[in-house]
Amino acid sequence: MHTTPGRVRVGAAVLGASAVLLTGALPAAADEATARIDTGAGTSGYRVDLGQGYGEMSTTLFTLDLDGGNSLRAYCVEIDVRIDPARGLSEQPWDGFPNPGSPFHDHRDKINWVLHHGYPAVDIESLEQTLAESGIEVRDGLSEREAITATQAAVWHFSDGKDINRDNPVPHAPEAADDVLGLYDYLTGEDNVGIGDQPAPALDVSPGELTGAAGERLGPFTVSTTGEITGLTSELPEGVALTDADGDPVEAADLADGSEVYVDVPADAADGEGSFTLDAKAHVDTGRLFVSENYQSRPAQSLIVASSDKTTLSAGAWATWTAAPPETTPPPETTPTEAPPTSTETGAVAAPPTSSATPSPQAESDDLAQTGFSALTPLAIGVVLVAAGAVILLLQRRQHS
Repeated sequence: MHTTPGRVRVGAAVLGASAVLLTGALPAAADEATARIDTGAGTSGYRVDLGQGYGEMSTTLFTLDLDGGNSLRAYCVEIDVRIDPARGLSEQPWDGFPNPGSPFHDHRDKINWVLHHGYPAVDIESLEQTLAESGIEVRDGLSEREAITATQAAVWHFSDGKDINRDNPVPHAPEAADDVLGLYDYLTGEDNVGIGDQPAPALDVSPGELTGAAGERLGPFTVSTTGEITGLTSELPEGVALTDADGDPVEAADLADGSEVYVDVPADAADGEGSFTLDAKAHVDTGRLFVSENYQSRPAQSLIVASSDKTTLSAGAWATWTAAPPETTPPPETTPTEAPPTSTETGAVAAPPTSSATPSPQAESDDLAQTGFSALTPLAIGVVLVAAGAVILLLQRRQHS
C-alpha cells in the first residue's frame, strides 16, 4: 500500500448537524457519505513483509473525519493502488467495488469477519483473551501496533490474495513477530466463517424518486436506518403533505427503520414536484466500503470501515406529479319528437292530406314563395275594364251622330 500525506475529500452526503434541504436536485442518499481522510491522523502499525515481490508494506489504520465532527477508522482493500488526496471517496455497497478482477468480490464475507473480530472493533484486552482461548500465546501482551499490523495483513490476505512472510513477518520489529502471526492466523484461520450480510447504510430512503398523478398518494418511500431519526423537513407545494399509508400526517418521532412515507397529492393539484429530507444520528457500520470518485478514469485506493462513531447523517427523496386530466361533461339527452297521429279511428285526429304535385319553382324576380294566387289576375281584370270602357264610348258617339 502506498500513502501520500494530505487530506482526501470523501463522498457526498453525511452532513453536519444541520441538514441542507435540496430544492433543485434529489436529496442526497445516505450511501454517499462525506468525510476526509486525514493521512496524518492515522495510526501506524509495523511494516509487514508480504513476500511475492512486495517486500515490506506499511500498515495504517486510517482516520476518516466526517463533516458532522465525528470519525471513522478504515483499512486499505487495494494494496496496488495509491491514495489520491485530490479526490474524494463515496460510500458504496460491496457490489460497487470498482475492480472486477479483484479477490475482494469472492472474499468480502471473510473480510467483513476480519473487521468485526479484529482491531479496533474488538479492544486489545478482548483480543488477548480470544487468542489465549485459541491456544495462541502473546508475548508481553498484544500492542496496538501489533494488532493493526495483523488485522491489515489479514484484510490484504482476502482482498488482494497476499500472504504474510511467515519466516520474517515484521522485519523491523522481530520481537513483534509471534504476536502478529498469532493474531493473523486467528483472523484468517478456520474460525473465520465469514459474515455474508452486507452492513446496512446508516440512513437511506428508497426509492430516491417517484412519479405519479394528482389525486394519488405517492409511495411508499421506505426508511432504513441503524440509528435514530432526529429531523424531518420538506419542500412541498401548499396542500401536498407527508403521510403514512392511511393518509395520517407523519413527523420525525413517528419514523424508524422500516417506516414508510407517502407524498399525498390532492386531486386538484397542478403539475408539481417536491422533496423531503430525514436527519438521523447513527453509526456508519463496520464493513462499509469507500471508493474513489472517478475511479474508472484514474484508480485510487479504496478503503473499508473498521469502526465508527455515531454521527449526524441526512437522506431524502423526491416526488413529481402531473395534474389530473379535466373531466368531460357528456351532452344532454334529447327527447325524440313524436310524429302526429295518423290513425282515422273514432276519436283520433286524421293527418292532413299531402299533395303529390311537384311544387312550382320560385319567381326569378323575387324570393316570395308561391301561395296559390296568380300575379296575372289583376292584369286580366284591368284589360277587361279598359275594353268595356272603349265599347261604351263608341256606342255613345254613334247615338249623337
